Amino acid sequence: MTDTEITHLSAEPVAFPAGFVWGAASASYQIEGATTEDGRGPSVWDTFAHTPGAILGGDTGDVACDHYHRYREDVGLLADLGATHYRFSLAWPRLQPGGRGPLNEAGVGFYDRLIDELLARDVRPWVTLYHWDLPQELEDAGGWPERDTAHRFADYAAAVYARLADRVENWTTLNEPWCAAYLGYASGVHAPGRREPAASVSAAHHLMLGHGLAIQAMRAHDASRSFGVTVNLYPVDPAGDSDAGRDAARRIDALMNRQFLDPMLRGAYPADLLRDLAEVTGSGHILEGDTQVIAQPLDFLGVNYYSRHVVRAGDGPRQAPDAASAWPASNDVEFVSRGLPATEMGWEIDPQGLYDVLSRVHREYGPMPLYVTENGAAFADEIGPDGEIADPARVAYLDSHFRVAARAIQDGIDLRGYFVWALTDNFEWAWGYSRRFGLVYLDYATQRRIPKQSARWLAQVTRRNGL
Repeated sequence: MTDTEITHLSAEPVAFPAGFVWGAASASYQIEGATTEDGRGPSVWDTFAHTPGAILGGDTGDVACDHYHRYREDVGLLADLGATHYRFSLAWPRLQPGGRGPLNEAGVGFYDRLIDELLARDVRPWVTLYHWDLPQELEDAGGWPERDTAHRFADYAAAVYARLADRVENWTTLNEPWCAAYLGYASGVHAPGRREPAASVSAAHHLMLGHGLAIQAMRAHDASRSFGVTVNLYPVDPAGDSDAGRDAARRIDALMNRQFLDPMLRGAYPADLLRDLAEVTGSGHILEGDTQVIAQPLDFLGVNYYSRHVVRAGDGPRQAPDAASAWPASNDVEFVSRGLPATEMGWEIDPQGLYDVLSRVHREYGPMPLYVTENGAAFADEIGPDGEIADPARVAYLDSHFRVAARAIQDGIDLRGYFVWALTDNFEWAWGYSRRFGLVYLDYATQRRIPKQSARWLAQVTRRNGL
């Protein structure tokens, strides 16, 4: 695909509203490297990645994209994309090595430099406080299944906010608490690698409690900034017209979507979810007043979208997407492939699903400012003989999803921005370096960054604020 062909990819022009946010996203452990430098403590991901057999290929985030030393180059790439914002996460163990106590000044200094560089290039920082790299000392004390971790998170959020809020307007507490709770504590395919279904339910609750406590603490210091949270949402449909299939869809929807949306946006857990989970864990971890703390008013909601789930009742426990086969209350549920084109992750490409999740939030939880805080695709990118990386499948993927986003806006949904995952190829969690999501190709042997065709195409989109 040539640049001319990229320009004429689709026939119908689409315009986005003035001031629409365009950005790219990243996460600290996936890109920073420098895991033992300048006082940074170990995280659960450092420990997990160094556990034999945990990560495909034995990969670790020890070096990753070396963003800690190459952040200026990466900010330059963002500026070349025409990004108005950059969504990145702070490494809790870099800022608070043991998860408590005074901030590590060297860690604060790194984020000071990064934020200043972004602002100098006219790119606004969008901070996520937690993208899964829990300090190992807190995990040793029990991790997210323990209530105390929520309070430690609030203390960390307040301390960091006091230092950086003068230059950062948008603050996201958590990224995808479902993944942190269930992939980390139920299926064990993510750090810390535990397979304890009851603990995963407590972890989910305490993650949300920490979210609410953190917003309270930050607002108490300075309420002038914008606060939100990011959840990964999926349309969940039954594969056929049967009561058992509809109940399977209901259970997965409760676990993946309503378990987080309802407490944070309605102040209560879904009654059917509590019934589903009763056989796994009681409700003793939910104390009086918790849901009121969790339901802090939000200035925005971040939505991460990648695919749709289609399910049916099965004959026994099934391997679910992301290998999350130990989900509580998901036994006897089978995830069904529809035979659609899929990314390298095996996720079926379904742009309509993005519209469905945005419209559902708008319809069922009330109009609110929404941002697509992650959307993107992994493909088997390779450097061509001309030194270029042609990725027409990624261009087509983003084009189709952007058009759905524009349709949502036309239909009255308050969608205000879109962050592509990811800026660069990076450490893709349990997949190591085997999956490439980046707009920018990374040669891991040399750390050379090469913008892909999708990066040049996105720069056209951001310049014209449309397709």
